[in-house]
Formats: sequence, structure tokens, C-alpha cells
Amino acid sequence: MIDKAYKYLESLAPGTPANVQYIEGIIAIGLVAIALTAGWYLSKYIGPKLRHLWEARAGYESELAGRRIRDMTRRAATFILCGIFLAAYPWHNIAQVVFSLTIAITVGLFANDLIRGVRMPDWIGTIVGLALFITIGSGLVGGIAPIAEAMERVGFDLGSRRISLWWIVTVAMTAVILLAVARALMKIVSHIIGNSQLDGAQRVLGQKLATVAILAGAFVLGLDIVGIDLTALAVFSGAFGLAIGFGMQKTIGNLIAGIILLMDRSIKPGDVIAVGDSFGWVNKIGVRAVSVLTREGKEHLIPNEDLMTREVENWSYSNPNIRIGIPVGVSYNTDMDLAMDLMKQACVDVPRVLNHPKPVAWMLEFGDNSVNFEIRCWIKDPQSGVGNFKSAILKRVWDLFKEHEIEIPFPQRDIHIKSLPEGGTVKLEASSKHVVHGTESTNID
Repeated sequence: MIDKAYKYLESLAPGTPANVQYIEGIIAIGLVAIALTAGWYLSKYIGPKLRHLWEARAGYESELAGRRIRDMTRRAATFILCGIFLAAYPWHNIAQVVFSLTIAITVGLFANDLIRGVRMPDWIGTIVGLALFITIGSGLVGGIAPIAEAMERVGFDLGSRRISLWWIVTVAMTAVILLAVARALMKIVSHIIGNSQLDGAQRVLGQKLATVAILAGAFVLGLDIVGIDLTALAVFSGAFGLAIGFGMQKTIGNLIAGIILLMDRSIKPGDVIAVGDSFGWVNKIGVRAVSVLTREGKEHLIPNEDLMTREVENWSYSNPNIRIGIPVGVSYNTDMDLAMDLMKQACVDVPRVLNHPKPVAWMLEFGDNSVNFEIRCWIKDPQSGVGNFKSAILKRVWDLFKEHEIEIPFPQRDIHIKSLPEGGTVKLEASSKHVVHGTESTNID
């Protein structure tokens, strides 16, 4: 039986003794074991550093991401070392099989982890991993050429180009891999720009331009890999551009409007704006619309073009400080100087009120029921809410007025009975009402 095995080994590589192939196979298995061990050590010691670098650059922390980075480090080290071993010596069939299988498995698993790590669907990672395993492992049965020729026969001719199953698979694989790499690069670049010294608008603009540049570069590189000549797309791109001009006019208009808004910095993330009935702070400036988050938690999506053409009230365009007016009324028999001092003291007691400019209390008018004042004070954080701020001021005013026995008036009602029937009691019905000097009177007949 051993003699048959040796004869089979000699048939695989005529002219090479079977024992040589057998020894090379054992050596290849040992080198693969060394590569696997080296990959394990590298993943143990370098993996945490790469994870920390990824979290620092991409701003994404996750135990799952840490395990994937560790596994990718181990597999990358394994297939790189096996590739070096395979290229360093003219191995025969058995050793080539050992190295090729190891490389095919580790490359497929590495691609699977990469695609899943950038939040692409798991089934795409599985398909790409299997496709790479089959492509690399096909070298064991004569290379990829027989498979490519068989898949090339399934298809049709379109002009001078052959649209075959092999071409479709190549395009799909190239697109998925380039998209996975592009998404990883976009996440890293976006995090770097987001943590830079630029202001909010410049960071958003830089992230969008970097995204467009990375996607454009991946698209051009993909066309070059699959062998599509860019000059062949000249006519098609002209027609496609014309279709975009008519069919996507609003979309392109909103895209350009968003870029202009970011460039002139008239609206930035974090600004407090009012557009029509929408009031809140800018949460995000997207490609199509601006997200305005209200105090109720509702998110209004306002098209970028509307912010270019409609009147927009920006509370924090050049200065985040805004003045708040709060009306207060007191009784006519109140010490007005004391009331004004208490109103200003109420502003001082609320932490959000700025000391400069100082809060003031102005007497506005003599009303029907009260002397009307307005408290005017400044805050620098309107995004934290205006209604809750006014409530805090009024609550403090109420406490101070109650402590000093200052009356906050309300309309009084007087009932005048002109006559009663004999018997002394009757059901009363209001016939008319009028107000004289702030007192509501009802005449009863």
C-alpha cells in the first residue's frame, strides 16, 4: 500500500522522487503551523493595539469589532507568511496544496470579517469569502482558467463587449470589495475630520467632500479593474447627465444648496433656527434636507432649497446670546420699586441668565387690572430650551412676590341685584355684562 502511495506521488510530479514530495509536504505542514502560531501571537499582542487605533481613528467601540480585528490580524499574518513560504522555494504538488489551501481559507475568512465589520449584510460577506476561497483554491485543480472559460461561455455579446457570467461575477466581487474598503476609509476619515479643530459647518463639509472623493476613486478604480474604458462611457455619461438634469432637478438642487449652506456657514449643526412653524436646533445637514430637532423630540426635515429661498430666523448665526422677554403684572397698590428689584433678583437666582448684559425690569403700561412689566434677560444656550427657562423665572418671581406679599391681580366680578320679586327668592339669570375700570359687573333683573 505504501508502494502505491509513492507511485501516486511520483505520478504527480514526474522525475521527482516520491520521498522528496513527501518530505516537502511535511515541511509545508510545519511552516503552515509556524504561520498559524505567528498569526496567533500577532493577534494577541498587536490586535489590541490595532483595535485601539481603530477606535481612536474611526470612533467606533465594540467588543465584536475588537474580536474581528483580532481575527483579521491573525488571518492576514497567516496568509502573508504562507505566501512568502510558497514563493521562496519551488515546491512540488503536495506542498503547493498545503500552502494553497491555507491561503484560500484564511483569505476567504479575512474578506468575510472585513465586509461584516463595515456593517454590510452578513450574506454578502459569506458569498465573497466563498468566492475568494474557490478562486484561490482552484489553483489546486489547474488554476482558475478552466472555471473562467466555462463561465465565459454563458452570456451574450453587446457591441464589442462580451457580457458573460464570469464578467458579472467579476464586477460584483470587485464592487463589493471596493465598497467595503471605501466604507472603512470613509469611517476613518469622517472621524478624523470630526475631531479636528474645524468648526461644525467645516467638519460636515469636509466629511461630505471626503465621502464623494472616496466613492469617486473607488468607482474609477473599479472600472479600471474590470477593464471598462472610460472613453466608452462618454456618450452614455452625456445622456445620463441630461436625464439627471431633468429627472433629478430637485435632488441636485438640494445637494448644491446644502453645500452652499455649509460653505457660507449661514446654518451650522447646533444652530437654533425658526423656519415657518418649525423651531428647534439643527441636528444634521444632509444631502437632501436639514434635520431640525424640536424640544418635543420631533425631527423636522426641511429641504435645503427652502433654507436658501425662504426667510430663516437663526438665533445663533453670529452670536449665540439671545434676549428673552417675560411679561409680569402687579397690583396698583404695590411698591413698584420693590417689585422691580424682586424681578431682577429672580433673574439673578436662575443660573442660565447672563450677568452681562444685566437683566432689567421695565414698566410698560398701566393695564385694566394691573401695572404691566416686562423682564428682559439674556441667555447663551437657546438650544437648551426657552419655555423651561421662562418657567424657572416665573416660578422664582412667584416665590419672591409671595414672600414679600406682592399681589398678582386678576379680573374681579361684581354682581348688582336691582330688584327681587315678592317672596324673596328667585332663580337668577344674567342679562348683560359690562366692564368698568377693570371690574366685571353683571346686572340682574
